[in-house]
Amino acid sequence: MISYVRGELAYIEKEKVIIDVGGVGYGIYMPGQAMSLLPQPGNEVKIHTYLNVREDAMQLFGFLTRDDLEVFKLVIGVSGIGPKGGLSILSQLTPDELRFAVLSGDVKAISASPGIGKKTAEKLIIELKDKLDIEDALHRVSGGGADEPAYELSGSVQSEAVQALTALGYSSADSLRAVKQVSLENPTVEDVLKEALKKML
Repeated sequence: MISYVRGELAYIEKEKVIIDVGGVGYGIYMPGQAMSLLPQPGNEVKIHTYLNVREDAMQLFGFLTRDDLEVFKLVIGVSGIGPKGGLSILSQLTPDELRFAVLSGDVKAISASPGIGKKTAEKLIIELKDKLDIEDALHRVSGGGADEPAYELSGSVQSEAVQALTALGYSSADSLRAVKQVSLENPTVEDVLKEALKKML
């Protein structure tokens, strides 16, 4: 098992990157969103990897963090979703956006991934609902910079606000981003909703 690869980023191709480790080039398939965050070729990178072994091929799938890798493993643990399907989902949604899509039952957001149909998205939601932690996502996701809340909202308030927004028809990803930008002292769920809705208009 190859847990991670550290080396020089040699090339960035359409679906994968080539990492030069001691003169050997490792081809690693990565989600599009993760590839967009990589530095320019020539810089050193560390990619957390999953080795998929088939009768006719061995493929490495890579992620920028161990958490992203763990979410990928959960996704491909769902029957009917292979590594390429998992990569497709995580190219469409970040791991935290996927958490909210699963926990809010957002079939539309998941099935927007190429090759993932409505039935597969529904199955993924059912199988992962008890395995993904909404509180963990709320504490880790950060807008950064000016979007960083001046006050830390409680996870339960944020969670209820996100779920209320998705019930109104907003995507789980957009709802998460809007709620994370709200900066209020000791707000109620209604307060957070009002502010988040302003940011979504």
